[in-house]
Amino acid sequence: MSRSRLTPEREAELFEAVLELLREVGYDSLTMDAVAARTRSSKATLYRQWHNKPELVATALQHTSGHAADEVDTGSLRGDFHALVMRTDDCQLEKDSALIRGLVQAVHTNPDLFDALRKKVLEPDMAALRTVVDRAVDRGEVGAENPARDFVPHMLFGLFFAIQMIEDRVPNRDFLTRYVDAVVLPALEAR
Repeated sequence: MSRSRLTPEREAELFEAVLELLREVGYDSLTMDAVAARTRSSKATLYRQWHNKPELVATALQHTSGHAADEVDTGSLRGDFHALVMRTDDCQLEKDSALIRGLVQAVHTNPDLFDALRKKVLEPDMAALRTVVDRAVDRGEVGAENPARDFVPHMLFGLFFAIQMIEDRVPNRDFLTRYVDAVVLPALEAR
């Protein structure tokens, strides 16, 4: 990928526009023409920077997610998870949940999107969660042999789909905090 000559501010504006369009029309209806029009960019610039739609979408998500777990170290596992929950407000959680659900449906018919999301978003997010849990192991909060360590991403990412199916709503910060305390921490702290 050629590196951007766009300013960081312009790049952030472009990525936000991509996510807005995704929320409005979904992945399958999102076009590079629409992104170019919304961002007052040329299609040639978009393709030069990101080569294709999956790469642009994955990079926009990567940019906005920021892999927050990398930046959190409160000194305790509970504190780290609670700090992660508090980084996003309820309105953003609702927007992100809808976006994620739409993208999960789109990856079933778009393998290039799946590959781009896996590389740019999922793998870094899972690595950041592993770092949080590994620090807890080093502090003695979590046993090194605890099998629940392998399922932290499943517990956290899966929640966004389960709550929609079970309760027909998206999780808010209060629910996420209670879920971490009632499900994730007991599983990890079990001896």
